Amino acid sequence: MKTGVRQVRSGGVLATSMWRPSRIRAAAVLAAVGALALSGCGTDVDDITVGPGTGWPAAYHDSRNSAASPITGARKVALSWSRPIGGPIAEAVTIGPDGQIFLTTRTPNCAIFSFQMATGRKRFCNKLEPNAISSPSLVDGMTNVYIGDDSHVTSFNYLGQPRWSTTVAGTPVSLQFTGDGTLITVTQSGQVDVLSRQTGERLVPTVQLLGEPDYLAHPDLTWPAAGQGLDDCRTGGPQCPVANISAVDAASGRFFVTLWQPGKPTAALIALRYANNKIQQEWHADMLSGGSATSPTLSTDGKTVYVGDNSKRLIAVDTSDGRTKWVQPLEWAPRGGISVSSDGLIIPSGDEGYLLALRDKGDVPEIAWERKDLALRGTPVQTAGGTGYTTATIGDGLNLITFDTGSGATIDSDVLPDAAGATTGTSVSAKGEIVVATRIGELFAFVPEH
Repeated sequence: MKTGVRQVRSGGVLATSMWRPSRIRAAAVLAAVGALALSGCGTDVDDITVGPGTGWPAAYHDSRNSAASPITGARKVALSWSRPIGGPIAEAVTIGPDGQIFLTTRTPNCAIFSFQMATGRKRFCNKLEPNAISSPSLVDGMTNVYIGDDSHVTSFNYLGQPRWSTTVAGTPVSLQFTGDGTLITVTQSGQVDVLSRQTGERLVPTVQLLGEPDYLAHPDLTWPAAGQGLDDCRTGGPQCPVANISAVDAASGRFFVTLWQPGKPTAALIALRYANNKIQQEWHADMLSGGSATSPTLSTDGKTVYVGDNSKRLIAVDTSDGRTKWVQPLEWAPRGGISVSSDGLIIPSGDEGYLLALRDKGDVPEIAWERKDLALRGTPVQTAGGTGYTTATIGDGLNLITFDTGSGATIDSDVLPDAAGATTGTSVSAKGEIVVATRIGELFAFVPEH
């Protein structure tokens, strides 16, 4: 097996633009590194039936960012194990089809960890560049994992052996699967790429969401520093042009990105389409007041995309033309994911908020129920059978709350021993195990009780 070779990268900071060289200039660079960076142990044949697999393959479960699992969730769970990671955690845990756990962090020796579900025992850890902590992990049906770090997208197999590494500009903050089984990535500086899941090869021309730089006017422009603006991503601030994980409609190839262009007073939601071997923008809607730290979420039928902004609003948008369908004011700025079940129950998240569910009535929203007594400290998720899970503060500590999605009533409450702060998300395995990670760096696994 040949391992992917990482290339020496420019440390220059782009002062007047967030952008790297144009596609014409970049093509020569990428062609030179491609022979090295794309060597790996994949094949040229991509079995798309592998797909994203089952379990919790993406930060919010699937390409729609639904934060909802089709498995029937247990109504009662118990803590199986917990362990410290040794470093902070910024993104949600992902889970492969066989229960293998993946997360990114920042420690002196490891940036990606993998653990066994049954025991919490470490499967592997690999050292990457520091900004891997800001990249979510993504797992396919063969338990290959895909992540980003400083100026790279990298893939490992289930044993932690490198498969390939492809150079990009910035740090990938969004990784998703497309309907044809390829990988679509977006960096915080707005570089969009579609890559082969087997080799990392670019399949379509790179798209720069902030436009190409003018090298006649600025001949000395260099690539931006890989970590430029990442500190603003968690809150959707103006220094982070792309702060969230994109939502992808696998059927149409359309995907949705939040974008704050430098100098603009408002961030935008934009729709692009990956089809016919290219990426094209379909519409651009300046609607996200104060920016957005909420990953867009698609309805099951793909006709509506939900997104939040920092002016404390949840917004429903028509995916065909970017028209706002309705706006729901909230008592907090939504952040993280928005859970949308197959029957249309919408549960926003945000560490300053509480458990709340809405129904989309077409041109208006309707509050289904609310639990102001449950202060959120993570992303609520839904499962089949009318069961949901979230972390919330109970007294001075954190609990995993099992709730009825029909009424919001608490069914079960389990302590996260000695946990503090907030969690990065809630993930459900193919067998109904639940895994949460705290931002300070602890991992907790719960198993169904029958």
